[in-house]
Amino acid sequence: MQEKELLIINKLGLHARAAAKLINVTARFSSDISLEKDGRAVDGKSIMSVMMLAASKGTTLTVKITGSDEESAMFAIEELINNRFDEDE
Repeated sequence: MQEKELLIINKLGLHARAAAKLINVTARFSSDISLEKDGRAVDGKSIMSVMMLAASKGTTLTVKITGSDEESAMFAIEELINNRFDEDE
């Protein structure tokens, strides 16, 4: 199992477009992926669940991944978040 806390750093947080980009990444992996904010965990492959987290800039998400490709999944998710979901700010 991989577990890591990641900080949302893009200006608009985990809004619809950013959530869609995240789902595009998580859907490529067979591992189970969950995102947790303030003790509430959601399916990291469900766009509605991810958007319900309402993760604004400065929010710390705990990403938990279990499965055969968990390391590459964590790398891809971490890279997307750290690159501000490919947004300018």
